[in-house]
Amino acid sequence: MSVVEQYARAHIVSDAAVPLVDELEAVPVALRYDPDHDPRKVRMALPGAGGREWVFSRELLEEGLRAPAGSGEVRVWPCGRVQVVVEFHSAQGVSVVQFERQTLLRFLRRTYMAAAEPVIH
Repeated sequence: MSVVEQYARAHIVSDAAVPLVDELEAVPVALRYDPDHDPRKVRMALPGAGGREWVFSRELLEEGLRAPAGSGEVRVWPCGRVQVVVEFHSAQGVSVVQFERQTLLRFLRRTYMAAAEPVIH
């Protein structure tokens, strides 16, 4: 099965002691899905986070496009008609990442197509 990698432009707001990025600029956030490694999880890597990659369920991302979802380290909710917010909690603080809804929908569609690919022996 194919690994899905996509960069999405997002706005990041953080309460960390050292800001991750300039909060006014959109930055590339790496979205990744590897059905061979874990078909139920997606990964997001924020720029300037020291290589920190957040791993959470693909179902959480999908649910959060429609209504608030999640608890603990990762929460996702719609913000108006065209935006989605993903909130990450860590010992260093909270980072709030705002995406275009269509970008995340496109990523999710690609993950479902990758997971459905037949295995050829």
